[in-house]
Amino acid sequence: MRTLTRVGLLRSGAAAALAASGAGLLARGAFADVPPDADLAYARLLVAADLLAADFYAQALAVKQFGPSATKALRHAAFNEQEHYTAVAGVLTAAGQTPATADDIDFSYPANAFVDRGSIANLGVAIEQLQLGAYLGAADAVQTEPLRGIASRVAANEAQHVCLFTGLLEDRMLGVSLPLPLDIGEASSALGAYTS
Repeated sequence: MRTLTRVGLLRSGAAAALAASGAGLLARGAFADVPPDADLAYARLLVAADLLAADFYAQALAVKQFGPSATKALRHAAFNEQEHYTAVAGVLTAAGQTPATADDIDFSYPANAFVDRGSIANLGVAIEQLQLGAYLGAADAVQTEPLRGIASRVAANEAQHVCLFTGLLEDRMLGVSLPLPLDIGEASSALGAYTS
């Protein structure tokens, strides 16, 4: 297994198939020209963040710490993350790049991150806030469609995921009124806390 650094991830990727939902997003707003490097860098970062979220959900579900209702919500959020990945990976594929896959990155988590509901919910809040900030930052910064539209739409869903975990943790479902975006450097640094 090849391990990528954040810089390496932003510069390269590995093979990924373009699934139907991402193809549909691209069909409605395909690139006329190749997006600028800054947009492609954001797309690579978002792919890595989506892969982190997918890995997190797989591990959170595997330890079976939640009841049926919360487990159903976690499974649905994991499904959302796969669709987010497919959409953003499709942008990279359409631009002639090969997006990273789960086999390209080794994720690491704090000790005892998956020992109980509280530790999982705390980590879920942190990862989903990273996701939300990264997608909001992309929505502000990218210049081209369909990536800008995808980033905006995914950010709305990531806000729901933050609420899921704050609800599990604090028994409240609503967060801040205006979540803060993360620029590409801030998002890359935050993602680096979970990559080895």
